[in-house]
Order: sequence, then C-alpha cells, then structure tokens
Amino acid sequence: MPQIPEKIHELTVGQLSARSGAAVSALHFYEAKGLISSRRTSGNQRRYGRDILRRVAFIRAAQRVGIPLATVRAALAQLPEERTPTHEDWARLSAAWRTELDERIKQLGRLRDHLSDCIGCGCLSLENCVLSNPDDVFGERLTGSRLLPEHKQD
Repeated sequence: MPQIPEKIHELTVGQLSARSGAAVSALHFYEAKGLISSRRTSGNQRRYGRDILRRVAFIRAAQRVGIPLATVRAALAQLPEERTPTHEDWARLSAAWRTELDERIKQLGRLRDHLSDCIGCGCLSLENCVLSNPDDVFGERLTGSRLLPEHKQD
C-alpha cells in the first residue's frame, strides 16, 4: 500500500484509490451519492482530505456486510465533517445495524433450509412456497395469484 507523507493533507482521486483499494469510478460514485466529499482545484481536479480514507474504509466494510448505501449515508451524516471516524464511531453506528443483519441472517437460514424442498416440488405455490411467499404474506391479504397488476378488460 503506498504511503502518503504526513505533510500531504489532501489526496488526488488516484492517491485515494491506491490507498483505499477502491476504484476511481467507485470513489466518484460515492461522491455522487453524498457519501464522501472533495474540494475542486482551480483546474477542477478533486482533492480529498485524509479523513476520507477512513470514510471509504467504513463504506466498504458496510457494503461487505450488505448494508445499503442509503443507510451508510445516513450513518456518515451523523459524523462531524473533516474528522476521521473513530473506532467508537464505527461501534456506535454498526450496533444500529445489528438487528437488521440478524433478521437477514434468519431469513437466509429459512431460505436455505427450504431450498431443496422447493426445487424438488417445483410448484412455487404462492400459498405455500417459502421462496415466493415467505411467511405466507400474500395469503393473508389476497387469495390466488395476484402479484401482477390487474388490467381492466374492455
């Protein structure tokens, strides 16, 4: 990993990419989505503060565990600007995601446990199928197959 001298307080997009492991296109995407910010030079080149390195690491770690970028953006908005997120920041923000992750793990476990039954059956019944209709959500609201919008016939 390339070292950045301490006297350099701002990074080019290329330096940020090399140091963080994120592609330049990903960094541009993160910026467009409001996850990170930069200033522009007189030549319209992006310059990132060193604190953005930790923010990019935070974003990438959250993505690896499946946290949506909108949730990550909301979490990062709770942090002061131009400050490197600390271990305590990460612990506080990630604790809020624990319930969501636990629920996702539970759901994936149910899907895994019923996957062979569904493929073996082949019915994909909206009334009984745990893949098409987990917990029979549709059965409580409707009868029959009504996932597609109904069209009026002339």
